[in-house]
Amino acid sequence: MRDEHSENRVDVAFEADMYYKRMLKSTASIRRRTDMVPSIAVVLGSGLGHFGENKHLNIVAEVPYSEIEGFPRTTVAGHQGKLIFAEYGGKNLVIMQGRVHFYEGYSMQDVVYPLRVLHLLGAGTVILTNAVGAINPDFKPGDLMVVRDHISFMVPSPLIGENVSELGVRFSPMVDAYDPELQKLVMEIGQELGLTVHNGIYMQLTGPQYETPAEIHACRILGADTVGMSTAVETIAARHMGMRVCTINCVTNMAAGVGDHTFSHTEVLETAGRGESGYTVLMEKLIERMPC
Repeated sequence: MRDEHSENRVDVAFEADMYYKRMLKSTASIRRRTDMVPSIAVVLGSGLGHFGENKHLNIVAEVPYSEIEGFPRTTVAGHQGKLIFAEYGGKNLVIMQGRVHFYEGYSMQDVVYPLRVLHLLGAGTVILTNAVGAINPDFKPGDLMVVRDHISFMVPSPLIGENVSELGVRFSPMVDAYDPELQKLVMEIGQELGLTVHNGIYMQLTGPQYETPAEIHACRILGADTVGMSTAVETIAARHMGMRVCTINCVTNMAAGVGDHTFSHTEVLETAGRGESGYTVLMEKLIERMPC
């Protein structure tokens, strides 16, 4: 991008115009497979992808990331890597079975790229899910937490670089980034179903290594209840575009130093899988009752 003052500018790697044109190509690539216009996007995290195979979904189309022009591909176990377009509860959904992460080597703009494309397809609300470690000692594996706020200054903002003005404003406010009405709805549904659903603060770190006990201690001092390697930056991108956001954490382990148990990615996936039945019912009720 050049103007009359270009000789005084510093060139940067990220070009907003090229990024936006790439998104339009991805959108057109998907549109060749389906003309469904989704109102709600659902992003499924580690071990939680089976919601996309829910027998109650009326599936219209499935599109692997590898068949979408310009779309980043996930490389992590537990992330299937496809879009599912479906109808449920009278609402049109687009479901991401798996996300891409900063620790995979993608730029932060690429990390949020899929969600930006889903918004261009029509989604005005997003439900973000992920597997997390519990910092709050009152939590336990299998619990859920609806996020009321996040701490993300340990990772680069996805808004760094030239602003994509077609998507949002340069300086995006993050007050009430997580929709209060949707938080309340999740808590109500959890109580009705007899599920343990907390309301708290999530912190994103880069990964892929798990945190040290000292790092978790620092996170606790800052006020975090849970910790993970994704999702907060997707919230930032979603709010930049004016989307409503609801994020639900699935606690798969106690964070380092909170308990004396060691854990692995395999255990994270297994714990997420064991908690999926209650999580799936909660998601169904949430989508049915969401105002959109």
